[in-house]
Amino acid sequence: MLLAATFAMFAEAQNYNVGSSTTTKDCFGTETTTHRNQYGQTTGTSTTTTDCFGNRTTTHRDQYGQTLGTSRTTTDMFGNTTTTHQDRYGQTTGRDHTSTDMFGNTTTQHQDVYGQNTGTSFSSTDMFGNTSTTHQDRYGQTTGTSSSSTDMFGTRKTEQKSNDSNGTIWSW
Repeated sequence: MLLAATFAMFAEAQNYNVGSSTTTKDCFGTETTTHRNQYGQTTGTSTTTTDCFGNRTTTHRDQYGQTLGTSRTTTDMFGNTTTTHQDRYGQTTGRDHTSTDMFGNTTTQHQDVYGQNTGTSFSSTDMFGNTSTTHQDRYGQTTGTSSSSTDMFGTRKTEQKSNDSNGTIWSW
């Protein structure tokens, strides 16, 4: 009995499935991501286009096709990216700054509209191209995880888990 109680104390926090996304790319390079909640219901879409300079623009829509906002990503000469998020009215709501180390692991700092740190995401990719991401809040506490894999047709599937059953780690 004591042994079982000891193991229970050290058990990892419960992870709740909070949704998934599926990303496909057409012959023009446009990516379409469909977001679903934990019940498989579509909650929205994100459509990403890339210009000739490699800058990416993503338009986020809800399940009814109404625009929620946009995200614009630029890449500097070191391969670091900055993504600026705007709401449907064009007001900036936050930014993400991503850097990549020599092993291909990425660290993303999330900021609110005032430039305050709201959290960090750490991603690593294995030899098969599968990506694992750990999300932390501003205090360094893990809030959830994401795992992505790409099939032979180029379709990327992402599963998201949160430490809170009502939580979400979607950008939108």
